[in-house]
Amino acid sequence: MPTIEANPSRTQPHNCPLCDAPLPLDSLDACTKCDWVTSRTKPPQAGAGFRDRVSVALSVIPGLGHIYKGHRLTGALYMLGACFAIFAAIVASTATAGFGILLLPLYWLGVMLQVFFLEDLAVAGKKRS
Repeated sequence: MPTIEANPSRTQPHNCPLCDAPLPLDSLDACTKCDWVTSRTKPPQAGAGFRDRVSVALSVIPGLGHIYKGHRLTGALYMLGACFAIFAAIVASTATAGFGILLLPLYWLGVMLQVFFLEDLAVAGKKRS
């Protein structure tokens, strides 16, 4: 006669690999005590929300979108970099019959794309420069 064996994955308690707290059977992918999640769960997609579009619009002044998203030091460096980019574009335009000024929109586009996909620290309440 066949024996009935218990399913060991359902009867044995599972513990969190970080804090060793017992995991509930309905959510074995995440720990409620230490915020551990398995690598199988997909992180939220960046670059799709309202704050991302606002930060791109603010990046008409390079660095302002970074400051809006909570990256203050990076935003200040991009603002300083805009001054150097304007100077470099003017110098390049004198040597190329005005075509060097087209380098400036490339700088602005790069800053806007970078801030669109950047992590939003202002919402999370974290402080990082």
